[in-house]
Amino acid sequence: MARAGLGLSPQDLADRAGVHYITLRRLEAGEGVSEDTRGKIEKALADAGATFSKRGGRIGATVPE
Repeated sequence: MARAGLGLSPQDLADRAGVHYITLRRLEAGEGVSEDTRGKIEKALADAGATFSKRGGRIGATVPE
């Protein structure tokens, strides 16, 4: 999980993304969230150093060591 790999707590990432903690937890649990919310979380992860790739219809994340 990119969040954990970046050393961010769920609350840290929610704060950086400007979304509610519960919304982030719903996304991490595989529940639906809006595309806008997903974009905010992706941007916050990218700003923290994560990079994203898409292969075979799946999205992967890489974080710096």
